[in-house]
Amino acid sequence: MFEFLKKDRARRVFVISIDGVPYDFMQKHIRTGDFPNFKKLAEKGAFRRMNSVQPCISSVAWSSYMTGKNPAKHNIFGFVDRKPGTFDIFVPTSAHMTSDTIWEIMSRAGKRVFVMNVPVTYPPRKVNGILIGCFLCTQIEKIANPAHVGQELKQMGYKIDADAAIARENRDRFLDECNEALTKRVHAMFHYMAKEPWDYFQCHIMETDRMNHFFWEHMEKDDPQYAKAFFDFYKRVDDVLGEVDRKLENDVDLIILSDHGFCTIKKEIYLNWYLTEAGLLKFKKTPPASLADMHPESQGYSLIPGRVFVNLQGREPNGSVPQNQYEAMREKLTEALLGFRDPENHAPIIRQVIKREDIYDGQNSELAADLIAVPYDGYDLKGDIKKTVHGEKTALVGMHTYEDSLLFMRDREIKRDHNQLWIGDLAPTILKMMNVPVPQDMDGVSLV
Repeated sequence: MFEFLKKDRARRVFVISIDGVPYDFMQKHIRTGDFPNFKKLAEKGAFRRMNSVQPCISSVAWSSYMTGKNPAKHNIFGFVDRKPGTFDIFVPTSAHMTSDTIWEIMSRAGKRVFVMNVPVTYPPRKVNGILIGCFLCTQIEKIANPAHVGQELKQMGYKIDADAAIARENRDRFLDECNEALTKRVHAMFHYMAKEPWDYFQCHIMETDRMNHFFWEHMEKDDPQYAKAFFDFYKRVDDVLGEVDRKLENDVDLIILSDHGFCTIKKEIYLNWYLTEAGLLKFKKTPPASLADMHPESQGYSLIPGRVFVNLQGREPNGSVPQNQYEAMREKLTEALLGFRDPENHAPIIRQVIKREDIYDGQNSELAADLIAVPYDGYDLKGDIKKTVHGEKTALVGMHTYEDSLLFMRDREIKRDHNQLWIGDLAPTILKMMNVPVPQDMDGVSLV
């Protein structure tokens, strides 16, 4: 039944994705000897810095990874989005993705795949093999395709995700949450790695991102309690990487990557508050219940993180404005965004404002935010419309960065330099490794 596995054995690929782990962080602690297994790996392969996506959100980045395309083609622009022509907010899932994933492409080519926990893989699409969805799923019975795998995972005590709400109440309990989730994830990975025949295998470790969000500042400041707990967790991840390396035969391509970097949060910034203070966003009542309470005179509004939409509602019967008026509104919003300062120290908040057509190209371009505000490191842009302060420091102490995701390939050379790599390059790279034709509409470029 699986005769093709033997013939194609040299082109199997195993991927461990470690969410939110920065290249510079790993390099530093490889040098200091904190991660001996990754150090051994780095000595026998290519290890590079890689760029993420804008905005650098896990759901957007991993969608570009699995499709090889920019968001205007795969249709995932953020963790939340608005229904076209309305102010109704929803959470995009795989049902909203308008592109094939590499595991679907592999499946059609006769390859058998196993994919577990990659963001935006719920609801799980059908593949030739097993697909276990991500944190978007709340019922383990519904997390997998085929469905019986969900029951297997339930019997194994599998944990879909660490509950971030616990971190805001009790950091010690959250440490237990992250460690338990990692234990269950790794147990399931090795179980299916040994049990299932596969040509492509991917396990996604989300707990690194969860740890970074709530302990990154503690790590950077060498907190006497939580810095050690942070590194103890990362050393567990390092042990997992070493064990995978030892279990995999030399004819399997091993890839380790992350989707974005991390830095300490100075404060969370409520961008809609700034727009309100600048007179560019108005509401019919205070506090507003939702964006539906926005006054027609408003120029624009923001959804997390830093996606700014020109307000077209109420201006014309069809919700549109002449192009010159639209550009004037974008220019006014851009000027205001670049002028925003932290009231406490007058530091600029927004480093760059990008027009959507400068980074997006595809059939879904009109659904993208009109502008993307890119903050200086440390200013975490939020979309809350009810806040009446410019920003604040909360239990969330780490935020995503664009330029510092990582990529490692065992026993491979990567053709391009650090500043030329993009997470969307992995899709064509992996397909090429497996001798599967690369679709011509992919934006990524093979690195091997």
